[in-house]
Amino acid sequence: MLIVKKFGGTSVANKERIFNVAKRIVEDYKKGNEVVVVLSAMGKQTDILLDMVKDINPKASKREIDMLLTTGEQTSVALMAMALDALGVPAISLNAFQVAMHTTSTYGNSRLKRIDTERILNELENKRVVVVTGFQGVNKLDDYTTLGRGGSDTTAVALAAALHADACEIYTDVDGVYTGDPRLVNNARKLKEITYDEMLEMASLGAGVLHNRSVEMAKKYSVPLVVRSSLNNSEGTMVKEEIKMEKMLVSGVASDANAARISVIGLEDQPGVAFKLFHHLARHDVNVDIILQSIGRDGTKDISFTVNKDDLEEAVATLERHRQGSLKCQKIDVERNVAKVSIVGAGMMSNAGIAAKMFEALYDVGVNIKMISTSEIRVTVLIDDEHLNKAINAVHDKFFTSRL
Repeated sequence: MLIVKKFGGTSVANKERIFNVAKRIVEDYKKGNEVVVVLSAMGKQTDILLDMVKDINPKASKREIDMLLTTGEQTSVALMAMALDALGVPAISLNAFQVAMHTTSTYGNSRLKRIDTERILNELENKRVVVVTGFQGVNKLDDYTTLGRGGSDTTAVALAAALHADACEIYTDVDGVYTGDPRLVNNARKLKEITYDEMLEMASLGAGVLHNRSVEMAKKYSVPLVVRSSLNNSEGTMVKEEIKMEKMLVSGVASDANAARISVIGLEDQPGVAFKLFHHLARHDVNVDIILQSIGRDGTKDISFTVNKDDLEEAVATLERHRQGSLKCQKIDVERNVAKVSIVGAGMMSNAGIAAKMFEALYDVGVNIKMISTSEIRVTVLIDDEHLNKAINAVHDKFFTSRL
């Protein structure tokens, strides 16, 4: 069978861990499997490179930043191929250009368009383990691009889909998907399985186990995922279309401290204003999450919404450019010290009172809600970030403590 295995940066952070991963790869190879491995940069290498950027030129172009960041993955795949060779298994490392992995031209956050599989298939035919750089691609100008933080997950799923792999295994520093981040939530417990839709919501809302675009792609191409630990041999969590066990009301609690709130005050209360506001942001690739519009009074209205802190500067600069022009608003307020807490579960669709139960949990620990957003399978609230830890634990306890 053909297996795609992805290992994150902590899994290949040093010599010991590289050989630990290499031995796991050798086990699958010696069973007669074809193995494609996707790697992230070693340890904190990407952060180290970004610190270099700040030191040399804080205003460096995104093209040059991508050119630099892609060296992180090239280092890890070359070292892994060397480690496999040292263990007696033939291996070859390939970067995005050698594969080739074609992407859009948006530096820093490009999207995969297609993958040429001929080179990989030829190497597999020659009984080699193929070690591929995650997180990166090549655009129509033959420039390197990156897929955004967590993009190696997307690389692995895309390869699994393109190669029609029998399995796609995502290895991380946790041994599966939990009902809450075990580093933050007391009594968080591992799920045996979770649906694509639930996992997509969890990933989009701050659960750092999987990149949300990787889950989107897995759902689109029906790629069965397994999230496992690179440090032990536990079974992990299956991510798939349908799960056999009865759906829980809530599958998990997610949190995201990388949020900021923007309030656009005094907009004209007339058709088309919201379109203009969000159109300007969309043109600059600023993603917006929770949106709240006030009731119009005296011919004006206010619109508040959340963005990632990474996009805050771009969002505010864009709005300020249009404040006196097409937007005609009175002012733009920014609140940085906020965080999101969410509950996710397919069982919420057919059960009333889930949101009220969440709000009760927050009330019990004195946490005020600033904004609320809902979908069929999630409820998200915005709170002050100083209350994040007690908020997620209170919400998790409300839904899960009775089952432990």
